[in-house]
Order: sequence, then structure tokens, then C-alpha cells
Amino acid sequence: MDTRQLQAFCEVVERRSFSQAAERLGVTQPAVSLQVRALEKRLGTQLLDRSGRRVEPTEAGLKLYRSAQRLLALEEEIVNELAEDATGELSGTLAIGASTGPGGVVLSTLLCRFAEQHPQLHVALSVFDTQTVIERVADRSLELGVVGAAPRHRGVEYESFVHDTVVLVCPPGHPFAGRTVTFAELREQNLILMQEGAGVRQMLEEELRRAGTRLRDLDVRIELGLQESVAHAVRAGYGVTFISRTSVEADLVAGTLVEARVEGLELEREIHLVRAAGRTETRAARAFVAFAREQST
Repeated sequence: MDTRQLQAFCEVVERRSFSQAAERLGVTQPAVSLQVRALEKRLGTQLLDRSGRRVEPTEAGLKLYRSAQRLLALEEEIVNELAEDATGELSGTLAIGASTGPGGVVLSTLLCRFAEQHPQLHVALSVFDTQTVIERVADRSLELGVVGAAPRHRGVEYESFVHDTVVLVCPPGHPFAGRTVTFAELREQNLILMQEGAGVRQMLEEELRRAGTRLRDLDVRIELGLQESVAHAVRAGYGVTFISRTSVEADLVAGTLVEARVEGLELEREIHLVRAAGRTETRAARAFVAFAREQST
């Protein structure tokens, strides 16, 4: 039922006049008459007695008036609630998924800061391999995803989120510390890597191919599932690794890890935001993305 018709009808009943109802609604008198006639036609009964000097509701009109008042009050309540949701404090749950690299340090810190600003919002971060994050965003189990690689998937859309540099790190005192090394030197070192499917590893494999070598040409002795595990193993002296610079920034500053470079290898990448194709974001998701971009500038 058209609430505009009900509003026009109620105004006529309350003012006993089409002209006064029109003035109250800010429309013409014929417009109000058309609304009421359309309502009478829809219900198949006469709602107003127009025979006297004042317009009076019929018996059916009085019944409708009482019900219409409740319906219009409910409509106003809904509109007010939605307006409050659009401008008030964020609440509910924001479910985000991330691959092991972005989810390990950078995203977790950002989410903690964001949650601190919005105490009524529950923030849930789940960490998976890149493909699982993408699939869960596509089937809408997660509202947003953050990944270090962007494989093609027709169910999602990618957007550049933050810039990242992948670096070669080693323990203090290692022969590579602070140097630019050759591929020949790198082949002689025990290389610790993220597990297959990790964004850093995919990027490394692609860049090695461009440089004319392959990952299998290197001495990969250990593969670990988490970026933190890889960093811990390197700190303990078990080898060297390629890792996101932001994830080991504190180590580099403290001197517990030292950066090195590989001649002819440039490891710059974009961290991608993943959304389900065609999905309308919640206000919490929009607010978090805006917050993250602001923090990264």
C-alpha cells in the first residue's frame, strides 16, 4: 500500500478539508484528491463523505485511519532508525580475511586501532592462504579481504590498498648483512620461505623468472606457514628469507634482522583489497577502508 496515499488520506481526515490537507503537505488540492481516489479504488470502498460542508470519514474510513496512523508511525520509526544507522556510532560485526603476509602485522595493528575508535563494533580478522581469502570474499562469508597477490577470479574485484616492499633479511653478522649479493651467492645460502600459495612467494617466483632463474635453483631447505615463523627462524640463525619489509620493520630498527639486496631483483608489490563483485559495502567496511588509507599516507 502506498504510504503517500495514506498520508494524504490521514491529513484530510484530521483537517476535514482537502485544501488544508494540500497546504499541509505542500502539494495542490487536485493532487490530494487523486491520492485519496486512488486509495478508495485500491480498497474498493468509499473512505470519505464529501456531501457536507466538511469532509467526514465513513465507517470504513475511520477504521483505515486508525490503522494508517500505526503504519505511518512505524514508517517514521524505520526511517529514523536508518538515518541513525547512517550517521551514528558503528556497531555490528566487520569480518575481514587476510593472507598470512598482510594479516600478520600490518592489518592486525590497523584493525586494533580502528576497533579502539569504535567500541560498539566487533572486528573479526581471519588469516588464510590467498586463494581461501578470495573464495570466502566471493561467497560473502567475509566482507573484505586483503591479499598480497591478485589471481583472476570473476567473483571478486581488486583494488590497490597499500604499497609494500619485499626484502631479503638475514641475522646480524651474516655475510649478506647490509650488502648487495649475487644470485650465485644466494644459491649458496639456506633459504627459508613461506609456504606455497603465499603472496610473497608467488611474487618471488615471478621476479626470479623475469631475472632468468627459478626458485628450484635456490637452496630452499625450510618452508613455513606464517610470516612470523619465517622471521623467527631467520633471527635464530637458520637461514635467510624474503619477507614483507613492513612485517619486520621493528626487527630492522632494533637490529635483530638486517636487510640485504639481490643484484637484479626488484621486489615491489601492491597489497590488494578484495571485495565481492557487485556487493554493497556496509558503513563499517567503508569506514575501515577510509581509516586504513588515512593511516598509510
